[in-house]
Formats: sequence, structure tokens, C-alpha cells
Amino acid sequence: MRIQDIFSKKHRDFLKKQAEGGSLSPTKMALQRFNSNKLAVASLAVIAFFALVAILGYLITPDHTPNCNQQYLELSTLKPFSKATFVCLRTPDLQSEKHNVLHRMLFGEQLPYTAIPIYSHENVGDSVVVETFTGSTPNDGERHVYHKDEVVKIKTRTFILGTDAYGRDLLSQIMIGSRVSLSVGFIAIAIALLIGITLGALAAYYGKWVDNLIMWLINVVWSIPTVLLVIAITFALGKGFWQVFVAVGLTMWVDIARVVRGQVFSIKEKEFVEATRALGYSTFRTIFRHILPNITGSIIVIAASNFASAILLEAGLSFLGIGVQPPTPSWGAMVKENYGYILLDNAYLALLPGAAIMIIVLAFMLLGNGIRDALDIKGK
Repeated sequence: MRIQDIFSKKHRDFLKKQAEGGSLSPTKMALQRFNSNKLAVASLAVIAFFALVAILGYLITPDHTPNCNQQYLELSTLKPFSKATFVCLRTPDLQSEKHNVLHRMLFGEQLPYTAIPIYSHENVGDSVVVETFTGSTPNDGERHVYHKDEVVKIKTRTFILGTDAYGRDLLSQIMIGSRVSLSVGFIAIAIALLIGITLGALAAYYGKWVDNLIMWLINVVWSIPTVLLVIAITFALGKGFWQVFVAVGLTMWVDIARVVRGQVFSIKEKEFVEATRALGYSTFRTIFRHILPNITGSIIVIAASNFASAILLEAGLSFLGIGVQPPTPSWGAMVKENYGYILLDNAYLALLPGAAIMIIVLAFMLLGNGIRDALDIKGK
């Protein structure tokens, strides 16, 4: 009896596992396949890290000033992990406004004092004698005497990634630059999805002259090189933060429209679509409530790929000087400003923002591949 009990228990466990496995929904099965793809999971973690940095923004950057544009020309092109000492002076004319956490996170906050790089300092009675930092050897800086009431504090700051040619903190610039890259991806893809899904679905659902007209428009846009079209739209809309998003979005809907059109063509004659027509549902409800949910996987895959393309386009526009304009930090603009240092001993000034572009683009491409494999039921 004991042996039979053991075998019966194993049998019950086996049947339980089989029942649990058989009851998995397609969504849970796709999630399991996605979780088994280590590269895709790592890519999602990288994207989440960059997104967290972009959202927190000025709350976590070493330089909290708007656009991380605090310049110290005396400290230009400092090496990574260089330290600098500052004397912070009260400025009566400088009125520091108090803002809530959300405002500081989105827009930053001006320093409530004037910070001056110094080489040395000493206390003499009620005064502080400082020698300004020049960066030369020997230093030979000017000596100034400040009353202790004028001095807020004397602090030492470490520039983890060094400074650029204008003495700005490079780490802060890269962190805030992630906002531009991720924002252009989200907004441009939102515009492209809106246009592409609508035109692609209408072309496939109605067919005939509607399909011919929309396909003619797709082929016209498709025949124009993407970069040239983006540049043309940028010149028409003007240079700026939001103009770049619109320009990139208006050029990326073609891929989505073609994919949606092909997918809708393949399922519009299915029985459930015929049932919606027989029940008298409107065209809008049939397309957006019954057809599009069945092609969500394909849309997600193409959106992830286009997200990476949008980041590259924005970086290229900023590198050419017609994208996001200074002083707003942008990875493409940072490469443009510092590419001359590649031949010198400060190549990291251009390589670091370039590496950030490469990492985020690669992460989105691997994530798209992982989603495609997870949703590919036939391949399993």
C-alpha cells in the first residue's frame, strides 16, 4: 500500500502540473518565453534604467541647474574623477525661488549662491583669503579677501566623468541628454503609430480605391530618403525641441502602415470579422475593437525597432545642428561639440555620449527581437 500511495501521489502531482501547464493563457506563455530570453530581459533592464534616470532628472544629477549648464571655464576638459574646490559666496542680487520637488525634477533649480573655483584658501581672522584657480602650472591665480559673512561655504566637488570644453559636468549632461533621446522615441512613435495604424487598417479593410490611394501615398513617402525628409520637415517647422519630435514622427509611419495593412489583409475575412459585420457593428468598432487587438504583437515589434531608429535620427539631426538646440543637452550635439577631441587625449568626451546612443539603440533592437520570438507561437 505504501508503494501504491507513493505512485498515486506522483501521478496526482504529474496531472496537476499538466493541468497547470495546459491552463496557461497565451499571454502567460509569451511572458514565459520572454523571461527565458536573457538578452531581452537585460535589454529591458537597461531601458528601464535609462528611463528612470530620465524621469528623475535633476533630482539625481550632480549639476542641478537648468540644462546642467553651470559653466566653469577654468575647469574645462578635466579628467574623470578630478576634484575641484569652490568658494560659495552670497549674492544679494540673486533671488533663489523655492520650488516643489516636481518642478525641480523637471526643470532644475538655480544655485542660491555664486560658486568660484579656487586653488587654495586660508582663514585670517574674520576673513577668508582665497587664490582663484587658473589651471596653469604654477597656478598664479588672483588673491581675494572675503569676509566670513559673505562666504556660504567652501566645498570640494568630484567630477566623475570630468568636464567638457565649457567646464560643464559631463555626467550631468549625459544623464539629462537621455531625456531627449527617450522623449523623441516615445512622442515620435506615438505620432507614427497614430498615422500608420489608421492608414494601414483603412487601406486593408476597404481595399479598392482607398487602398490604391493610401498605397500611392506610402510609396511616395517611401521613395524619399528618410534623413532628407526629416531635414526638410525640420526646416519647415523650425529648429527646436518639439519640432524634432514631430519631424521624426511624420517620417516613421510608413513602416507601420505597411505592416498593419498586410496583417489586416490576412484576417479581415476571418469568421469573427464576418460576425461583426452581420451584427451591424460600425467600421470603427470592427477595426479598432476586433481586428487591431489581433495584430498587437506585430505592432509592438515594429514600434520597438522604430524607437531605435528615432533615437538615431534625433542624434543625427542634433549632430548636424538642426535638432535640439543648445543649451539643451543632447547626445548627438555632445558628439558634435567634442568630436575634435577624438584625436587628442580627451576622446572620451565624444565617445561617452556615443556609447550611450549605441547602448540604448542596441537595447531596443534586442528587446524587439525578444518580443518577436516570444510572440512567435508557430516557431515554438
